[in-house]
Amino acid sequence: MIGLAAGVVAGLLGVGGGALFVPALTIGLGLGHVEAEATSLLAIIPVALVGAWRQHGHGNVDLRTGTLIGVLATAGAVGGAALANAVPERALQIAFAVLIVGIAAQLVRRALTDEGRAPEHP
Repeated sequence: MIGLAAGVVAGLLGVGGGALFVPALTIGLGLGHVEAEATSLLAIIPVALVGAWRQHGHGNVDLRTGTLIGVLATAGAVGGAALANAVPERALQIAFAVLIVGIAAQLVRRALTDEGRAPEHP
């Protein structure tokens, strides 16, 4: 239920589901921050695969660029996991809170400017 709710709200607001999923797992289920982040990252895999498959059917996927991003993201994930295990959990909590506040500020800024509006078609 947490994943479904996070996905719906994230889709409506245009933010990554992890921004909602991680706090829901830590507050709602009592997981530690590292476990919540790892669970959120694992949940992304099937969603990304289905999304890429569907978009490929519409001709919207550049396989070369996607492969490059996938390889680099995998290397980043390995490095990030190592860093997350080396840094105190409290520091991760603070960094995640700063990230969430930054996302919220960006959403507010976009809502108050023309940047967040869809272009009008004649």
